Formats: sequence, C-alpha cells, structure tokens
Amino acid sequence: MAELFSVTGTAKEEKYRSLVVAIGALMQGEPDIIANMANVTATIKEVFGFLWVGFYRVVGDELVLGPFQGLVACNRIKKGRGVCGVSWEKAESVIVPDVNRFAGHIACSSKSKSEIVVPVFSNNEIIGVLDIDSEYLNTFDKTDEKYLSQIVKLLPLPDAL
Repeated sequence: MAELFSVTGTAKEEKYRSLVVAIGALMQGEPDIIANMANVTATIKEVFGFLWVGFYRVVGDELVLGPFQGLVACNRIKKGRGVCGVSWEKAESVIVPDVNRFAGHIACSSKSKSEIVVPVFSNNEIIGVLDIDSEYLNTFDKTDEKYLSQIVKLLPLPDAL
C-alpha cells in the first residue's frame, strides 16, 4: 500500500504539503478511524523519522493510548497532565521546544527532547490528540502545527472513540 503514494521534497513544508495529499489518498474509502490513525502514525514516522508518533483517545476522564509508532508509551494520561493532557484541557495545540522545561512533563521516554500535541475534534469536542516526540530540541514549530492540524482534520471521525 505504501508504494501507492510518495512524499516528495526536502524542505519541511514541501514534505508536509505532499504528506497531506498522500494521507488523504491513503484514507480514501476507509471509514475506520483506528485503521486510519494507524496509517497516519506510520506515514508521519516514515517521512520524518520522529522518535514517537501516536494518538491518544479520550475515554471517559482520561486519554488512552491509541495507534502509535515508536517506543513503548504511557497507557493513560489525565486531563491537564503532561503535554497531551494540557492540549486536551486547553483545546489547542501545544509545542514544547524542550520537554525538560515543561512543568509536569510526563517522561514516557528519556530520549524525548521536544514535543508537539495537536487535538483531534469531532462535533467541536476533543476526541483525541496526535502526539509527536523528537529526540532533538526545538524540532517543532508553527509549520508542523499547521500541517498536522490539516492531517487530523482528514480523519473520518466518529461521534466518539
């Protein structure tokens, strides 16, 4: 399936523009959100080589680990805790240039140095977050936020996960 599309360009923005098209095509006709989340994480990880790429799903009063690519991860995160929990609580993306300077950071891996979390909305409610960790400082910026927000909007969303 991966051979059906390609991501071109060397600059970050070029890669993202191509990635948005590729992910849209990859999800074409697949209504299952978990299957799509799995392919989104695999594609982002393959293109950018980030340390960890995954989704956490809102289940009750916690974020629960969903499809991911990378190191073993935390299973559950409370609202307002860590970068993911703060993104969920504030209903906005959070970019952390240095996770060691983020109060309350949850260290699922000591290799993680920077992070971005983008909320996933359905019917104006957060149903999950896309979480990406890098082993390098200052990896993420507004370009990542812009295109990752576009990618999560491509997901064919149910009313709840």
